[in-house]
Amino acid sequence: MNKLNITHVSLFVVLICLYSLLTNAIHAATSSTSLADPNNVHQVQRGKLIYTRFCAFCHGLELEGQKNWRIRKPDGKLPAPPHDETGHTWHHADDLLFGITKFGLVPPYGPENYQSDMPAWGSTLNDDDIWAVIAYIKSRWPTEQQKIQQQITNESIRH
Repeated sequence: MNKLNITHVSLFVVLICLYSLLTNAIHAATSSTSLADPNNVHQVQRGKLIYTRFCAFCHGLELEGQKNWRIRKPDGKLPAPPHDETGHTWHHADDLLFGITKFGLVPPYGPENYQSDMPAWGSTLNDDDIWAVIAYIKSRWPTEQQKIQQQITNESIRH
């Protein structure tokens, strides 16, 4: 093998190794990173302020939701659910929680023709505000619910 061929082969091997490292790093970053970080003190504090101003009226100051949140009201709508560990918020991936908050309970974030009092906050709150609220909500869950919800989020990213 001449010197030129050895150089090309060596360069090719280096490029393959770099490509492999880069794709592994990208996969690791996207599969374990959330835009709503319950451990980010600044994001959680910001989220608490926004939640208190815009969400607490319906979902409660302590994330407790409205009474009888599983029983339809006379108008057929469900009361606001809790966002603490007693509710179902932690059963959903971050992207779904973001979509519901930004766009409301409309497809693909809710069933077709679903009637809800949940407004679409996208014209009032920017994306960073919404992620901060989700981070705040997540920060209030016990460790076990946080772990399960993170697994659900990670799984949704892979698909």
